[in-house]
Amino acid sequence: MAKSQSSALVEPVYSSLIALLILVTACVELCDAVTVVDVYRLVQYDLAGVPFGSRLAALNHHAASSLFSSSAAAGAAADLSRTVLILPVRDLNLTFIREYIEEKKPLGGLLLLLPQVFNPQNIDSKDEAGHDSSVGIIKELLLELERLLVHGNIPYPVYFGFEDDHVNAVLADVKKNDVTGQLATATTGGYKLVVTTPEPKKIVSPTIANIQGWLPGLRADEDSNQLPTIAIVASYDTFGAAPALSVGSDSNGSGVVALLEIARLFSILYSNPKTRGRYNLLFALTSGGPYNYNGTQKWLRSLDQRLRETIDYAICLNSIGSISDELWIHVSKPPDNVYIKQIFEGFSSVSEELGLKIGLKHKKINISNPRVAWEHEQFSRLRVTAATLSELSVAPEFLESTGGLSDSRNSVDEVSISRSVKLVAESLARHIYGQEGKNINIFADDSSLSVNPSYIRSWLQFLSTTPRVAPFLSRNDPLITALKKELEDHTAEVRVQHEVLDGMFTFYDSTSSRLHIYQVASVTFDLLLLLVLGSYLITLFSFLVITTRGLDDLISLFRRPTSRKVKTT
Repeated sequence: MAKSQSSALVEPVYSSLIALLILVTACVELCDAVTVVDVYRLVQYDLAGVPFGSRLAALNHHAASSLFSSSAAAGAAADLSRTVLILPVRDLNLTFIREYIEEKKPLGGLLLLLPQVFNPQNIDSKDEAGHDSSVGIIKELLLELERLLVHGNIPYPVYFGFEDDHVNAVLADVKKNDVTGQLATATTGGYKLVVTTPEPKKIVSPTIANIQGWLPGLRADEDSNQLPTIAIVASYDTFGAAPALSVGSDSNGSGVVALLEIARLFSILYSNPKTRGRYNLLFALTSGGPYNYNGTQKWLRSLDQRLRETIDYAICLNSIGSISDELWIHVSKPPDNVYIKQIFEGFSSVSEELGLKIGLKHKKINISNPRVAWEHEQFSRLRVTAATLSELSVAPEFLESTGGLSDSRNSVDEVSISRSVKLVAESLARHIYGQEGKNINIFADDSSLSVNPSYIRSWLQFLSTTPRVAPFLSRNDPLITALKKELEDHTAEVRVQHEVLDGMFTFYDSTSSRLHIYQVASVTFDLLLLLVLGSYLITLFSFLVITTRGLDDLISLFRRPTSRKVKTT
């Protein structure tokens, strides 16, 4: 009877102690959290089966701030296989990073911190950029960094984040710890960076969407022939080291904004039969631009052959928003071609009135080469005259200058876009209405046909905060819906064409996540804490037993029970 009472007493005590221990442990864990921030993963893709980009997503390692140890063997490379390296881009030594990646040295993970001026959600970024003389230098550095990361095969997680007070405070502490020459580990303590996310999966059959709209020209009653057509085209999607940050304000947000404004201006002209031209205008927003203009190719091949044959020429708009007084017309046909001369002379005449310089760049295309450097080359491959208007004098390399980290709102100028819009619209109007070489101003300022800066600003703001990497856009993505609706407001017969992206490319999901930063104590501290807690719990347990049952009962709990031997006959 006494034994059962003792057991009944001890069981509640045990339960109370276990509950107390769990509570204390939980409190210690919760109090370790320092901050949680949004981070954006380096793109992961395969090209013709060859892997590129970051191949992992989950992260759970201690933090460090240097590739090298500061201990006695100063300058020696540290063992970072269980370490996440935090590096601000503004202080980045690209040479060391390149060597580390190319030599495939082990690393637990990499967190690259970008200045807030490159944050797409920072609406004040343009103003900040104007007061930061280092922005231009950082842009050049980002271009080189993206080139290295996008074309590399990196076997550990790589994330981008943005500098802020919380992250900077953590980085300052990490740097102080690193000065001792002892990397953060389980035995030394420090900070731990954790990203809990499933391993990336392949995106099955990624689609691209092309959007087109018409402004039909005025046909005379006795005219039985099809009217000629002029196409205005811009690729709207982007590609960059971090898909969730690839907003491409200039490449090619500026081209998309210009196309929409040109469509708005001509819709006013074409709404009145008296001012409607005898040209059809075809507006196309194409996808797959970074991938050899794959969407443009599929869109052109989907057009009726008779329609393609009516196209006099196409003007492709690409990166026309930088602060520059010089633009280039890129063509595939020889400069002495009748249509090419007509395009160039028309643009040159208007550019002089606007204080712009226009240059002509001729580059033959190689049909056997799968690389398509400019959008107009897809037209040329089908024997359709076309040209690309761009601020770039040379075609970018594959998967470069297509809306990367440095191509944010601060990289474009609204006035430059407005001027480019007027250049294209005025040149086309003079050709459509037979006014070439005449000093007239159809889209005069302060008229009902003037370029609308507010319209340009609002669309530029929208595109500068909207990542547009095609494989990560759904068929009914709000971006595609918004572009379609805008074309419907200004053109007729708007349709969206969905196609599967070229099978050479395979993309993986998991483009952004939440980074949890914990401050962890060393094992020595943990052992000391465990010893203190253990002593406390033992003392509490002994006190409860003595005060309720006496010292004898406490001793009996630890006394070895008397063995009983069974005698057999």
